[in-house]
Amino acid sequence: MGVVVVVLGSTGSIGTNTLDICKKHKINIEALSCNSKVEILNRQIKEFNPKYVCINDEKQAKNVKHTNVFVGENGMMQMLSVCKSDTVVNALVGFAGLKPSLKTQELGKKLALANKESLVVGGKFIKKQNLDAIDSEHFGLKFLLQNKTKVKKLIITASGGAFYKTPIKALKNVTPNDALKHPNWNMGAKITIDSASMANKLFELMEAYWLYGISDIDAIIEPTSVIHALVEFIDGSTTAHISRPDMRLAIAHAILKNVDNKITPHENLIGLKALKFHTINHKKYPIFTIKDMLLSNPDLGVVINAANEIAVYAFLEQKCKFLDIQKAVLKATKEHKNIKISTQDELFVIDNQIRKETKKFLGLI
Repeated sequence: MGVVVVVLGSTGSIGTNTLDICKKHKINIEALSCNSKVEILNRQIKEFNPKYVCINDEKQAKNVKHTNVFVGENGMMQMLSVCKSDTVVNALVGFAGLKPSLKTQELGKKLALANKESLVVGGKFIKKQNLDAIDSEHFGLKFLLQNKTKVKKLIITASGGAFYKTPIKALKNVTPNDALKHPNWNMGAKITIDSASMANKLFELMEAYWLYGISDIDAIIEPTSVIHALVEFIDGSTTAHISRPDMRLAIAHAILKNVDNKITPHENLIGLKALKFHTINHKKYPIFTIKDMLLSNPDLGVVINAANEIAVYAFLEQKCKFLDIQKAVLKATKEHKNIKISTQDELFVIDNQIRKETKKFLGLI
């Protein structure tokens, strides 16, 4: 039997790119899942002929053109249990991706992880063995860390998001449409807003902490998104990972046993724009002021993620302002800065508590 995979979140950006890689390399798809985009799911069903499918939106279940349809969170857990695939690609968005990640590892399957929140929130309970992160920054770090010289510091880069060139005073009036105009990447709405606020980069620092066990980690702005990660070694040398902003590269290395052909074109080094690096302005991106606090107490991940998710979706629905996202996260962090997590169950209790507190803060309830 050849390579067979399960793709959770198949209708999103990472999911569709994963299916492109699978098609090109003749990888069979055992199961697909999505939240609610039933038309895209049905097209994928027709093309890839999965054995099982799952849709989160119960109202859309009757419109799925398949005979083996699982529904909702419990349905996804059941689907994972009956799947025989060795690899599960988790491209779900937000806290909803945590339970499937834990379940995948409980079943002994390889986890190809594009769901940042699994590590941000539950990194303490996620086994790093048999896991590959689908992320350009962590893919870059993985390559750079193959150098056996002692590491001093990890550095990941940020584009600066949609508002890198926007004056700070203008941020109070920006709209969701403004925030969704990422300069370099084509991503889903949630992660694009996180990029604009720099929450996404805060999450990626946490991912790197859990993946590589190094706490001396930082992020800098590199506006072209050509350099994704750097490693400073103890000897005074620094290495950088360069590739085009294309997630198919990280996906291919996560799901293929061997990558021995070209996945994306090489970056044209002669045609590169001038590369410049900038520090992250804490006045413009105040969420980044909690970086050191988060790295010293990683259990704060569940607090930051819950507050951020509620605020981001409220902003997308025009129920709060862009700057309210960071205010909500900073408030929740300050109030719960000494939080300690000892069990998986606590993650879900605290997540629910922070969501209620954030909704109250934003006037949503």
